[in-house]
Amino acid sequence: MKLRISLRLVVRLVFGLAALSVPASAKQILVDDDKLDCPAAAFTRVQDAVNAASPGDEIRVCKGIYVEQVSIQKSLDLRADSGAILMPSNMVQNAASLFDATPLAVALLVSNADAVSIEGLIVDGTNNGISACSPELFGIAYLNASGSVRRSTARNFQLPASLNGCQSGTGILVQSGGGQASCVTVHSSSIHSFQKNGITADEAGTEVVIRDNVVTGIGPTTGAAQNGIQIGFGAGGSIVGNTVSNNLYSPCTDASTCTAVATNILVTQSDDVTVSGNNLSVNQVGIFMDGNSGTVSENQTSSSAVFDGILVAGSQNHVRRNVVFNGSQAGIFLDGNNNVIRNNTIVEAAVGILKTSSSTGNLIQGNSIFDAPIQVQDPPSRTVTSLLSPSRP
Repeated sequence: MKLRISLRLVVRLVFGLAALSVPASAKQILVDDDKLDCPAAAFTRVQDAVNAASPGDEIRVCKGIYVEQVSIQKSLDLRADSGAILMPSNMVQNAASLFDATPLAVALLVSNADAVSIEGLIVDGTNNGISACSPELFGIAYLNASGSVRRSTARNFQLPASLNGCQSGTGILVQSGGGQASCVTVHSSSIHSFQKNGITADEAGTEVVIRDNVVTGIGPTTGAAQNGIQIGFGAGGSIVGNTVSNNLYSPCTDASTCTAVATNILVTQSDDVTVSGNNLSVNQVGIFMDGNSGTVSENQTSSSAVFDGILVAGSQNHVRRNVVFNGSQAGIFLDGNNNVIRNNTIVEAAVGILKTSSSTGNLIQGNSIFDAPIQVQDPPSRTVTSLLSPSRP
């Protein structure tokens, strides 16, 4: 816990220093693909404008289609007019995972830079041209970099149907490595038509605020088991006020035989994460908390096929004031110790709250359970985390 707090303070200090270092002479640079909407534009390619910019400059991307991969390695504001679309074709590897050096092909890459903001841009992978599971495909990626993505769209990051089983195709990635940090806010954006994950934040050093976005999976699929929003593997932060839906893994039809599940929100191997005020529907697990000391509060989840509205596989988590509609197996499933499950409302489930018999020290109090033949049940212990299918590029 002390390390987490220290890291957040360090990252905020870095942000403050970066803001102070922006020169007073910061300027706006215009980009227009055909110079029809912005005749005064100095550039027709976004990358050329990025290369010419000084730290702290603003790049205004005028309406048009920009057929290029873009890489940013300096503090910049990238502001897009309505109708500005970054749509690269025949994408190639331009980065490597900070976890294991997996090759990555990213449409808009931000690396080793602070205070990089992206606003109003559509990033579209329709013409990505990737014809194998490697390199892995991403829309926007912050690698050892910090900033924000606001009111933007990441869409159509999928491979051909014959490759739908590849664990590839994610809208937005935030990742840290080598002892460095990434602090990113993803706010009021639309992420859809992805193959694997909508938004992924991975590895120690990563801190994210993911709020007020709409993340929509592709619906029932026999390919990669999808996750709408994921924080994992030591990353931290909060997932607040998002609308997430339509993540379903078709081969999973029975809780006793499933080998993988799709989730709307997944926290895996990360502690102290807050999941609050989200609206979740059409999934196999609405919220899967595979971590400790997290908070799951005031969410509404519905239509969880096969499994549960909220599934907790950890200790010392607080699950409070959530509303769960139609949890197939259970409204809330608990496999861990010293958790607090309090003041939740569950409407329609085979079992209101399932708590594995090996779980101890949990406080289950003040919950309102309706339309569930069994209010609370202690089934035999089973390993639920083995069903997870997270993204870890």
